[in-house]
Amino acid sequence: MVLMKIMDAGDLNLSRREPVDSEAQRVAQAVVDEVRAGGEEALRRCAERFGEVRQGDKLFYSREELARSLDCVERADRELIARVADRIRRFAAAQRESLKPFEFPIPGGTAGQMIAPVARAGCYAPGGRFPLPSSVLMTAVTARAAGVAEVWVASPKPTAMVLAAAAASGADGLLAAGGAQAIAAMAYGAGPMPACDVIAGPGNRYVTAAKKIVSGTVAIDMLAGPSELVVLADSSADPAVVAADLIAQAEHDPDAIPVLVTTDRSLAEDVLRRMDRQLERLPTAKTARGALANGFVLVASDMKGAIEACDRIAPEHIELQVKDAERLAEKLSNYGALFIGAAAAEVLGDYGAGPNHTLPTGGTSRHTGGLSVLNFLRVRTWMRIDDAAAARGMIEDAARLGEIEGLAAHAISANLRISR
Repeated sequence: MVLMKIMDAGDLNLSRREPVDSEAQRVAQAVVDEVRAGGEEALRRCAERFGEVRQGDKLFYSREELARSLDCVERADRELIARVADRIRRFAAAQRESLKPFEFPIPGGTAGQMIAPVARAGCYAPGGRFPLPSSVLMTAVTARAAGVAEVWVASPKPTAMVLAAAAASGADGLLAAGGAQAIAAMAYGAGPMPACDVIAGPGNRYVTAAKKIVSGTVAIDMLAGPSELVVLADSSADPAVVAADLIAQAEHDPDAIPVLVTTDRSLAEDVLRRMDRQLERLPTAKTARGALANGFVLVASDMKGAIEACDRIAPEHIELQVKDAERLAEKLSNYGALFIGAAAAEVLGDYGAGPNHTLPTGGTSRHTGGLSVLNFLRVRTWMRIDDAAAARGMIEDAARLGEIEGLAAHAISANLRISR
């Protein structure tokens, strides 16, 4: 069985895909409308209909209940969650610190910017095939580091570790539901969960569709699709490591997209052989094989062609398992997260080295980046005029532009600052 098709890099033919398909949009719209109109009662009805809770099951966890869940997990797991949360928090805090308010002189006065967090954030963590406490930490810890006052998590069928991660993140509560119904609840409020200002976190096609639907009401981080990894490798790469990294990406989901780009065809063939052997003893082999069928291997004639292919793909993650990886890193333009050198495994990014693992997919890294404190902040500008005489030229320019645009009241408003 051929795991991944090998082809020349020059034959790569990519088309931009829509992040939401029409069927998911239709289903999500009906659910969002139902929860928006019916609140907590409709939310519970949807959660029961989709098998997330049974009648009478707990739908919301308070901050106190989350804290008790953290106390109930084994000590080693509590310490693990604390370490990962701390690494994410420190990286996010450094991001926040890099964003500064400033003042700037303008004619007759001063202008500037202030940076402030939103009041409430909703953080989504998938809970389908595999519960993801790591996604709880990535979203909720980052929101708190940005300074958000109230943070809620939504995750269907939360495990003890998911509840513990929510507690360690400082979440104010958790909704034990997912899908479009959870997104609607975070957007419009339901029960004890207030309407949020930002919704962040990865999810399935219905979650993505719902985020698109509510995006005019709340801010969203991105419309994420299936996870992607490109490994850029040359003859110096260890084929066993390359194989393991591609399989690790593939076991996420049968829709995941693992890709190898290389300048060495013999390496590609060796990687495929080793992948076959590694899959023989892998518990998640069925899922991984499904994803590998979506992937492919590109063989480029030289490194310039390989880098061009990577930039055309614009993947969510890219690993550089090549000689002189730092120099080549500077030549890449389009990616969500970059892993430089063979030791920098993409799985370290998944599991809390510090940078966020919620990243753009489907080629959207051409125009957007991954989740960060920026998603939970507002940059607000201001100006003050202390000396209208010194600002006369700027005021006259504003008045003239108002006349040109046919907005007479604009011109009058500006000119009054001079006459008075």
